[in-house]
Amino acid sequence: MKALRVGVVGVGHIGSNHARLYAESPAELTAVYDVDLIRGRHIASKYRTVAAKSLAEFADLVDAVSVATPTNTHYEIARELLGLGKHLLVEKPIAENTGHASELAELAEKNGLILQIGHVERFNPVLAALEARLSHPRFIEAHRLSPYPGRSTDIGVVLDLMIHDLEIILHLVRSPVQSIDAVGVPVLSRSEDIANARLRFENGCVANITSSRISPERMRKIRVFQEDAYLSLDYQNQTGEIYRKVEDKIVRAEVEIEQGEPLKRQTAAFIECASTGRQPKVSGFQATAALDLAVKITKKIALRD
Repeated sequence: MKALRVGVVGVGHIGSNHARLYAESPAELTAVYDVDLIRGRHIASKYRTVAAKSLAEFADLVDAVSVATPTNTHYEIARELLGLGKHLLVEKPIAENTGHASELAELAEKNGLILQIGHVERFNPVLAALEARLSHPRFIEAHRLSPYPGRSTDIGVVLDLMIHDLEIILHLVRSPVQSIDAVGVPVLSRSEDIANARLRFENGCVANITSSRISPERMRKIRVFQEDAYLSLDYQNQTGEIYRKVEDKIVRAEVEIEQGEPLKRQTAAFIECASTGRQPKVSGFQATAALDLAVKITKKIALRD
């Protein structure tokens, strides 16, 4: 069977890692493209592939593509590549607004193409450990903190970081959102750099989510409470604990987690989906739902200003 031809549009910090993983994969990394042609040639040389001089030239060389460009370019690039029959893995968020996101999801479905969105935590082995032990979540608390990145500052922290947790929580709870309360503060950017959202779902579950990109430390943790247990999981260190009530005591046990690089798992899954037609874990429609919730949260924050 002929190897899938894959390529990357946008080979900055994230895109260069996509290129690295494709170069190590069973697929064939046949091209990269970046508007910074010097950067494109550097990454192409590093991974022994072709640096295209235009998106049209790039499209002729690939079957499946990672789009790792700034969020405000996702829609135009993805729409063009979907129109040319390319399977796509688009970094999150899928687009700047839900109208564009829905259009991309519908275009991929109409053309019979894979549109996977890069909500990479869905490939973190921590999440698989959580899903295996989850029955009926009642309260969820998530913290995602990082130092100021110096990139992705064209969007606020809700679309930059919190959207990871929003997509996961929608996946776990599987109930419509009943109410939203949110606050956020800009510190180093024009948009919010720290934010907190409290979500209440129709099934009674409550989620409290905090995200910051001005923290001195990195933290990516989720805690889930249900009737029979409390799980505390660390995405960053891929560790976890579970607490259960046994008679009149709370008993703690470590959660066994098979560690692995989430981005590697994500790109491998995309190659499989593009090769076989299997639907991705995070489709364009699921990513649109997460984006819609993130946009509603940012609007709530704006109303408090």
